Amino acid sequence: MSRYDSNPFDEDVNPFSNPGVGSVPPANTRLSPLPPETYDRGATIDIPLDNGKDLKAKEKELQAKEAELKKREQDLKRREDAISRAGIVIEEKNWPPFFPLIHHDIANEIPIHLQNIQYVAFTTLLGLVVCLSWNIVAVTVAWIKGEGPTIWFLAIIYFISGVPGAYVGWYRPLYRATRTDSALKFGWFFLVYLIHIGFCVFSAVAPPIIFKGKSLTGILPAIDLLSSNALVGIFYFIGFAFFCIESLISIWVIQQVYMYFRGSGKAAEMKREAAMGTLRTAF
Repeated sequence: MSRYDSNPFDEDVNPFSNPGVGSVPPANTRLSPLPPETYDRGATIDIPLDNGKDLKAKEKELQAKEAELKKREQDLKRREDAISRAGIVIEEKNWPPFFPLIHHDIANEIPIHLQNIQYVAFTTLLGLVVCLSWNIVAVTVAWIKGEGPTIWFLAIIYFISGVPGAYVGWYRPLYRATRTDSALKFGWFFLVYLIHIGFCVFSAVAPPIIFKGKSLTGILPAIDLLSSNALVGIFYFIGFAFFCIESLISIWVIQQVYMYFRGSGKAAEMKREAAMGTLRTAF
């Protein structure tokens, strides 16, 4: 080795002398930012799905629910068919429109050739309501004029029992008879409607049988009251006119229903049904 060659071990190499090696970088030095990561929008994300056993279990559960729903639908259909075969109709209350109390739909449920009779019969039901309502008014005036409270209580009883009794006793049977063409329902209508006509005729006359006849606005109490109190007598005469009109229209209705009943052969059918019912009861 030449003496002019430098000795690499002559220099003191201080590793801490170079500030760039092994020392803390100055505060003002900045690290270079990392390059942005690339994101592939079309890449799919793997989401762990249920295994095959879970899918089969859910499929079986859905099939079981579907079978249960089908079974319920079949049961419901069987019940509806049984109800229709038995002639039972679910009636929804729709009249009067502002406060439904009864089911009434002549235009859609009654045959066309019987709708006119049914409408007039419904008019007699409303007419009875008007007659008994006016009867209460007239009797109330008579009570105020000194006829006593007994006749007023009787007038209230006539209304409370007469209106619902007429609907249940003869109007609803006629409605169902014309809708289903049932001979037995026609027979029941005739029986009760004759009682209705008898009551209207009796009320139009109002003989002095029950409490001197003052509880009904007939012709006899009207004549009696007209001499003592003209106002009360006029009220009773109006009630007498109402009962007369109600009686005449009711007689027309029963004639028309009877003509249809005889012409359609329902009389013979009712006799056969009555005979069969008697035999079933006997055995």
